[in-house]
Amino acid sequence: MARVTTSGALRLSAPAGRWVMIATALGAGLVLLETTVVNVALPAIGEDLGASLTGLQWSVNAFTLTLSGFVLLGGALGDRFGRRRIYLVGLAWFAVASLLCGAAQNVEWLIAARALQGFGGALLVPGSLALVQEAFRPGDQARAVGAWSGLSGVAGAAGPLVGGWLVDVASWRSAFWVNVPVSLVVAVLLVRYVPESRDPGPARGFDLAGGLLAAAGLGCATYALTEASSAGWPVFASAAAGLIALAAFVQAERRRRAPMLPLELFSSREFSTANLASFCVYGALAGLFFLLPIQLQVTVGYTPLAAGLALLPATLLVLGLSARAGALTAKIGSRTLVSAGSLCCVAALLLALRIGPGAEYLADVLPTIVLIGVGIAMITPAISTAVLGAVPEQRVGIASAVNNGVARVAGLVVVAALPAVAGLPRVLAADPAALDRGFAVSMLICACLFLAGGVLTWFGMRRTASR
Repeated sequence: MARVTTSGALRLSAPAGRWVMIATALGAGLVLLETTVVNVALPAIGEDLGASLTGLQWSVNAFTLTLSGFVLLGGALGDRFGRRRIYLVGLAWFAVASLLCGAAQNVEWLIAARALQGFGGALLVPGSLALVQEAFRPGDQARAVGAWSGLSGVAGAAGPLVGGWLVDVASWRSAFWVNVPVSLVVAVLLVRYVPESRDPGPARGFDLAGGLLAAAGLGCATYALTEASSAGWPVFASAAAGLIALAAFVQAERRRRAPMLPLELFSSREFSTANLASFCVYGALAGLFFLLPIQLQVTVGYTPLAAGLALLPATLLVLGLSARAGALTAKIGSRTLVSAGSLCCVAALLLALRIGPGAEYLADVLPTIVLIGVGIAMITPAISTAVLGAVPEQRVGIASAVNNGVARVAGLVVVAALPAVAGLPRVLAADPAALDRGFAVSMLICACLFLAGGVLTWFGMRRTASR
């Protein structure tokens, strides 16, 4: 017999509330885990499948592309058919795609399976936060969002450690296969404890054309950024096609009665600012966690497990501080926490310039990891609260999807652009000196993105606490 409690009636301190938190955070955490767990396995994947840096970029970006391109559709499906139901469908899809990723025999197979995996994540992620927002009593919602951010964020932060351990004791394939049993556990908890919720408004049609235009535009733009160093006519043609598709997407959303991206949401200054800041800070984080495990292994000489262990303090800090940051957000608002967290991350990336050949962990690596953990713990719940607090309660599903989409698009753009902009070598192990120089340039770029996110938040958000 399922022990599902009425939506909107749960207390975070009650056992039922804790089970809801675990079920929703684990599912979102799986997607975040796959965003980072692969990064520490990239050198092993490249060696086993004979993949170049471009192939490795696509193994990351194919996942992010479909996740960001269809996350709005996932939010709309959840609002219409039930967020828990679509969450379950996403879990099943994600698990099957993970099996295919682990079975890849070449990099093209892996890229295709990663794209399927990202689509499953697009069905899963927006419903996760919306289920939390709708399940708990109003007085517990801010703390619940903070706890959700911390628990799901820990999965993302733990990705390098999990990936490094699995690569060392088994193979890079197990980093994908581990998702299957976890998905099964989450599905059982979801059915047993999490109440269903949906948009109480009238049913609306689905904007399939908008979803396809968004995915096409992002895909073409990503190809152009990834292949920018070649500067041939396919790059220019792809860039032009991407811009045209994205412009057509905006026009289609403006004219459609039930768009997948309701542009009126951006009439809220708070919502627009939070999403612009999200683009900056999550893009910077994606760039950092794409390159730092590679730098630690190729340039500094760490094993995959050692590289994962090096990032463990960030995981512990996110776990210990995010719930407190969520409660603090309810008192002082998102503006101060996002700005302070962004400055922490700026300092972290400036210190990361010291991570190179002969770097010592305590003196050179650990300060960066600690400041990143503190910064993430402050930023994540504060931005989530700002986004959800800027829209009516019945729109939290689509608002969550928009913010997740913005964050994933940011990662997609930054990971695609950094190798060309920073001059990273196409074959990582062949030129560690070039990798080291490119890493330093990349960290400066990411530090500027964090600073931009903090400045946008400070001048664009209200001083008062969000709903």
